[in-house]
Amino acid sequence: MPDIAAVRKRALDAIDRRRDALIALSLAIHAKPELAYEEREAALRLTEFLEGDGFKVKRGYCGLETAYRGDAKGKGDGPRVAILTEYDALADLGHGCGHNLIAMIGTAAAVAVREVVDELPGSVTAIGTPAEEGGGGKVALLRAGGFDDVDAAMMIHPTTGRSLAGRHSLATNRVQVEYFGKAAHAASQPDQGVNALDALLLLFNGIGAMRQQLRPDARIHGIIAKGGSAPNVIPDYTMGRFSVRALDRAYQQEVLRRFVACAEGAATASGTTVKITVDPYAGYDNMVFSTPMAERWAVHMRSLGMQIFDTRDDERVGSTDMGNVMQALPAIHPYIAISDQTIPGHSTAFRDYAKTPEALERALIAAKALALTAIDVLADPEVLRKARAEFDARRVTGIVRGRA
Repeated sequence: MPDIAAVRKRALDAIDRRRDALIALSLAIHAKPELAYEEREAALRLTEFLEGDGFKVKRGYCGLETAYRGDAKGKGDGPRVAILTEYDALADLGHGCGHNLIAMIGTAAAVAVREVVDELPGSVTAIGTPAEEGGGGKVALLRAGGFDDVDAAMMIHPTTGRSLAGRHSLATNRVQVEYFGKAAHAASQPDQGVNALDALLLLFNGIGAMRQQLRPDARIHGIIAKGGSAPNVIPDYTMGRFSVRALDRAYQQEVLRRFVACAEGAATASGTTVKITVDPYAGYDNMVFSTPMAERWAVHMRSLGMQIFDTRDDERVGSTDMGNVMQALPAIHPYIAISDQTIPGHSTAFRDYAKTPEALERALIAAKALALTAIDVLADPEVLRKARAEFDARRVTGIVRGRA
């Protein structure tokens, strides 16, 4: 085995040498936000960066135009570690979730491991995963076999307030509900109409009543995407978009069943017909992170001078398709605090902070720790053995899809 201390130093030096280029990469992605499955310029920038560092890159990975995969082999047989990136933005908001930082972190970590992989067994793979913000890029990649040869996966997400080695997430489905009624003049012939907006409003009222009997971790929220055309016309078509979430998939599916019953009941009460569409790719599983790998990342972060906190059950969380990856193989998704002050995610304030010098510097430190964690998995068989044992045990007990 190589001198692991020397290997780690070379990996960290690789990030330091590319610091300016990595920051420029992140700022360029931030300056031109692209929505789910439209991240063409971001994907091009990222793949060109990887190719420049010796990765063998495949664009359009698994048939997804803006997905990619870059591979670099080590000196012999061993595990394949995948380092993931995200780079899609939010509609009307841009990078309010900081995916420009995720893209930089994953790329920085990948090129750092590439620098030393010739001395290590196994291989490192950089996988670009589009459309996390509701489009389910990782779900599509999983279904297409994009992770079939991966032994462990890892990525980092920005947050504020405090850095976390691991965090849970909410299982979720996105649901579109359409109501069909009958148009009529709202003043002269109201009795001739069937009001599709009444149905949608009844659904919202039903959700409000249901919330009283839901667990605290459950969430149902939505918008009226189409409410009618004019106030003097009884709406014959309305449409709402909803997210239905809970801390584990089993309970989330129960909440979804009750939501569908509410939607159907609203149709019956209003005399409309209803069409309910559950998005097959926006069904995100809850995250259950690999403790052995998360602990290694925390150790490396502390060695780099960063404070790390353990996850807590009362953390406020959202949903991510990284949960689906964690249901398939050992994986981690730590959070790096880009500011000590709490800034709401999915906000203009978070978007603006995601391009500040402090955010970029902290993200690069997190990338260094991620690279060192990947090196641990490649160099020390015990890390992956423990990660696999924990994953298999959770599968047997059912905890993978329940509470960690």
